[in-house]
Amino acid sequence: MKKYQLFLYLIFACTLINATYIKSGTQISNFDLDDVLKSGRDLMSLDYGLHYLEEKSDSQNTLFIGVHGSDSQGYEWIYPLITINDSSNLTSFFRYNDNICPERAYMNISKEIISILDSNKNIQNVVLMGHSYGAMIVALFSNKWINETPLTIHAVAGPLTGPISTTFKSSLFRNICEYSPPKKLKDNVNFFQWRTIKELDGAFNSLEYDPQIIDVKGSNVTRLPEVYNGRRLGHNWSLSWVAEEITK
Repeated sequence: MKKYQLFLYLIFACTLINATYIKSGTQISNFDLDDVLKSGRDLMSLDYGLHYLEEKSDSQNTLFIGVHGSDSQGYEWIYPLITINDSSNLTSFFRYNDNICPERAYMNISKEIISILDSNKNIQNVVLMGHSYGAMIVALFSNKWINETPLTIHAVAGPLTGPISTTFKSSLFRNICEYSPPKKLKDNVNFFQWRTIKELDGAFNSLEYDPQIIDVKGSNVTRLPEVYNGRRLGHNWSLSWVAEEITK
């Protein structure tokens, strides 16, 4: 009897885990551009895993996934997610523990993407947008993607050479994690590098080098402008500029 009860409990627990990305309490329709700080907190309060930010529909043929950076407060994603979302996108967000290695985060999100593609035959394209540390995670898909579904990667203001060495956390990362920048693309992968101007980016301007610069054969590289809507175009505003650019 106890074994049977344990079996039922495991089934129930697995159902809850699987439901994490299927139905989220945070919906794009609830985002408030007049209070992006609150909406950002709500976004980052999601459990770790892949979350739909809207209900599924038959018109959605593209799975769009935003992947946040380290120590993100979420607010920098609110306007971009609203901007990118349309009737053809199943807009989603991947929450993860940013204290883990990018390879492990990549494995976690990869499993969830494959699960969605297996269960949702409407999806014909996958689009990943990673910001900062999240850009490192999505960049790993460039030469590891094994699915036949076309994949587009947007790496925004990402230290793609590896974690910047200005923090204790980064020092631990270098000693524990095995990260190698991608050098080539799979045939059905499009890779876009969106680079801020290093001197204007608060995450990179103290470095002697630009950690965004890697050479990936076949990738598309865009250097962002100095100013966006009258403001210095730095690390977090880069997401909004790119969102507008890719939806033109």
